[in-house]
Amino acid sequence: MLPELLAPAGTMEKLKIAIHYGADAVYLGGEQFGLRAMAGNFVSDEFPAALELCHRSGVKAYLTVNSYPDDHQLDQLERYLQRMASLPFDAYIVADPGVMRMVRRISPQRDIHLSTQANTINRESALFWQDQGVSRINLAREMTLDGIRSTAKALSIPCEVFVHGALCIAYSGRCLLSSALTGRSANQGACTQPCRWRYSLQEESRPGVYLPIEEDHNGTFIFNSKDLCLLEQLPELIMAGVGALKIEGRMKGVHYLAGVLRVYRTALDAYARDPAQYCADPIWLEELSSVSNRGYTTGFLFGDPRDVGQAYQAGYQRSHQLVGVVESVDPNNGTGLVTVRNRFRAGDQLELIGPAMKQLVVTATTLQVQHPDDGTFVSTEVVHPNQRVSMPLPADAAPHDLLRLPHQQPALSALTGGTP
Repeated sequence: MLPELLAPAGTMEKLKIAIHYGADAVYLGGEQFGLRAMAGNFVSDEFPAALELCHRSGVKAYLTVNSYPDDHQLDQLERYLQRMASLPFDAYIVADPGVMRMVRRISPQRDIHLSTQANTINRESALFWQDQGVSRINLAREMTLDGIRSTAKALSIPCEVFVHGALCIAYSGRCLLSSALTGRSANQGACTQPCRWRYSLQEESRPGVYLPIEEDHNGTFIFNSKDLCLLEQLPELIMAGVGALKIEGRMKGVHYLAGVLRVYRTALDAYARDPAQYCADPIWLEELSSVSNRGYTTGFLFGDPRDVGQAYQAGYQRSHQLVGVVESVDPNNGTGLVTVRNRFRAGDQLELIGPAMKQLVVTATTLQVQHPDDGTFVSTEVVHPNQRVSMPLPADAAPHDLLRLPHQQPALSALTGGTP
């Protein structure tokens, strides 16, 4: 049996993308008590439609309630959980024992998945949480493959592990750096990501003299981890007994979500067809390089990552830019209506991507921009963000497929992670 593929869905648009590109389940947050307060989040009135869409599509939906609230926030938390109680979430994702206790009182039949923020680093801890009645445990990112294997074997409930996305220089994401430097707590969803800032060294006897610790001309980024990528290790994780594979990325856009999801969905389906012959297709690895990343590492899966987990470049790498999202396709005339995300012009060679590694070359021609007031269409040579444009698309284009534009320069190699 394949593990569940679990994807982020911070907005209704991302939810539709996650479903289109093959997620088995999604995790999403409200405006309070999740760990991505600055990401797109659902307001309470949006949850019924989101849950109806999930369940109609055969996709499970988990609500993130995995922050660590202060004592003065407990009354507010109780009101929030009361509002959520009647909604048919498949589980809550919880980290704090107090939050868990409150959920048990307000929604006693609700399944609880233990967040990675609970720092479950060994099988005895996992067994403790199993005894508390949780129905799934997201293991700490610091666990090795051997530790995952022994823990999964000891449990009668599923284990979940992160397989792709950003890594914090912190203990399973429980970081105090943002609180110390900005007063905004990462453990309450308000992380300002100071681990991504540029740092210099100051010697005590020379205040005000800042000495760069240079790795390149941009300076150094000493807290900046490479992103996790365990695509090539899927067979080991499946054979270790992992029940769910989680993609990090609620702060990322739809191009990232679609690109990563379609790779892992295709990889899992390929493994299911022929486990003995499975190997990571270079095309999949190339696709993971096309979306935003800081270079890739296998993290702690095979032990201490040391320098292979450290990224010294200033920002993200990517080889493509999202330029449009397909809204609808007219089968009668081969045109599609596209919401524009970034500028492109007539004659550009675009890529159309969809589920199951669908990837087609599209020449941008016959661009017709829709007037926002009267809905009429006018010919144009250049389209801009937030416009809606009608244009010819391939016959098998579908709503939620994406259009992207390759960069002129080849992307830096992203696949430079650790090895066993």
